[in-house]
Amino acid sequence: MTAEAVCGHVRIMKKTPQRAKRVGDQIQKELADLLAHAVKDPRVGAITVTFVEVTADLSHATVHVTHLAGREHAAEALEALSRIAGFLRSELAQRFGLYSVPQLHFAYDDSIESGMRLSQLIDDAVAADKKLAGS
Repeated sequence: MTAEAVCGHVRIMKKTPQRAKRVGDQIQKELADLLAHAVKDPRVGAITVTFVEVTADLSHATVHVTHLAGREHAAEALEALSRIAGFLRSELAQRFGLYSVPQLHFAYDDSIESGMRLSQLIDDAVAADKKLAGS
């Protein structure tokens, strides 16, 4: 098992085969392009694909996304993504030239927001220390 640090969180992950990692990276790249250029649903708008986890048998992929507007718009965006998952899979199949593309599952990734909150807390603590040292 390997540990992966994600903005203050440690996530234990099983060792992923190299092919699954490559497929995940390619899905991430292509989905980012599809979401930016082919999807017209305004609920999907400002979505960023942060990473994709693909099962070892390449049958399922969990697509982790963030929304520029924050967590308050996440549920609506995830619902919209789930509705267009079939369209996205067919587009991926055409782009990859594959008969079988993993089932897409979407999850909200709040690691960026957590990192920003942590950074703000650090900045506040440093500012408080400077204020106390100056007194």
